[in-house]
Amino acid sequence: MTDLAISSSGLTKRFRSGQVAVNAIDLAVPTGAVYGFLGPNGSGKTTTIRLLLGLIRPTAGDHRLLGEPMPRKAAQVLPRVGAIVEGPAFHPYLSGLDNLRRLDAADRTVDARTASARIGAALDRVGLRAAADKRYHHYSLGMRQRLAIAAALLRPRDLLLLDEPTNGLDPQGTREVRALLLELAQAGSTVLLSTHLLSEVEQICTHVGVMHLGRLVAQAPLPELRARTAPRGAVRTPDPDGATRVLTELGLTEVAAVGDLVTGVLNGVVPETLVAALVHGDVPVRGFEVLAGNLEEMFVELTGEGFDVSG
Repeated sequence: MTDLAISSSGLTKRFRSGQVAVNAIDLAVPTGAVYGFLGPNGSGKTTTIRLLLGLIRPTAGDHRLLGEPMPRKAAQVLPRVGAIVEGPAFHPYLSGLDNLRRLDAADRTVDARTASARIGAALDRVGLRAAADKRYHHYSLGMRQRLAIAAALLRPRDLLLLDEPTNGLDPQGTREVRALLLELAQAGSTVLLSTHLLSEVEQICTHVGVMHLGRLVAQAPLPELRARTAPRGAVRTPDPDGATRVLTELGLTEVAAVGDLVTGVLNGVVPETLVAALVHGDVPVRGFEVLAGNLEEMFVELTGEGFDVSG
């Protein structure tokens, strides 16, 4: 357990209405990982983050943050944890700078003498220094997200729990936040990133957990999840009928032809064997490639729902 920044056993939340929002999940987030917490809206991601932070109490199960039991050790653990949950919430008529000053002053575990330097550094890291004196209610959605990230970085954090941190950001801002998260991970922070954007997972995550209807339906290192999707062979040929016949005889499944492109699930067939069989079968080959596993297809299989692949 000591190598896990977040761990849970049977963590469950059932509301008074009878709805089970989180259903006996066993999280395992390795220390130093960037963990992509994926799932469609309503799958239980935000409720799970609230449970982890002690904002709501579980109906059953238990969990640890940074190796310590929660919520019993919350006072010792939470100063080492930064979080964004369900979007930012600040005083609308205070400036971004004053909002951060109030948050920092409320933290009795930091040195007040370093407040100015720490707040300035946090604003710089999210690109809000120029807008620091602007009132929060004049901030765009993207600026509000940036300020929330700055609030989470007012002091060094061993663990970051971020609920849709790039929501509302333009493409440039999204890239900057991704780069920042990678920088933080490389500096030793563990990051749990709740998102519905597959592009974020593909680019920065080392591990992935997939939620669906309150259950954790998959959890593994990203390369392992990729490998679960069966690779396909793809042949370009002026004889698609002949290629379809050869692929089927070799044991490929889901063989399909669209124009001069014929594809099929390899099912362990060695690509070299496939190409040789096509040549021996007098099927001209203009091109051949192995199509790697598609994460989106796997997530659709797990959840029955699509994911936003933009961003």
